[in-house]
Amino acid sequence: MAGFDLILFDCDGVLVDSEIIAAKVESKLLTEAGYPISVEEMGERFAGMTWKNILLSIEKEVDIPLSASLIDKSEALLDQKLAREVKIIEGVVYALSRLSQPRCICSNSSSARLDMMLTKVGLKDSFAPHIYSAKDLGAERVKPKPDIYLHGAAQFGVDPKKCLVVEDSVHGVEAGRAAGMRVIGFTGASHTYPSHADRLTDAGAETVISRMMDLPAVVAAMAEWQGAL
Repeated sequence: MAGFDLILFDCDGVLVDSEIIAAKVESKLLTEAGYPISVEEMGERFAGMTWKNILLSIEKEVDIPLSASLIDKSEALLDQKLAREVKIIEGVVYALSRLSQPRCICSNSSSARLDMMLTKVGLKDSFAPHIYSAKDLGAERVKPKPDIYLHGAAQFGVDPKKCLVVEDSVHGVEAGRAAGMRVIGFTGASHTYPSHADRLTDAGAETVISRMMDLPAVVAAMAEWQGAL
């Protein structure tokens, strides 16, 4: 039977419900800086992107110079709020207990933030030491580039075609597909929006789930689907 040799998880919005916290912090800072944007729009447009790349994208869009100090300010505020408020995505513990494949985390978040969040919600031991940050590869190698997913596969010596990615963002799905991997989209975090599933499908996700408890059955089904790539 066909199957997967490795499952690669994004972290924010897949394992921990952190994207909504980031959207609240970032929308407030951007609005104060002269770029009014709602929490919902932050989630829809920028989920999965680094804060630096969000600022660069907005600067290209409108003639508002965004202070470099916004980067440090956001990071400090967000770390404080995440340390207090971040929670595990419902169903993750169940799903992990029923998946037998090797697994790792491939995230755009920093290693320090990943360590803090995963420790807080009790997931660190479920993945350590295979917790990888794209920022450790280089500022220009974050998603939607495939580098972090290729890096994860390389740590296990696994062919990307035998890998399955679980992602909540368009940029993350694009990264997984660019790496030559199959992708499941996830829309069960608090930052989800009405067109979320459609956008993940359009980006290349083969299927989309809204409950993490459904992941083991979907992984088993996808292992038998042929000709998807």
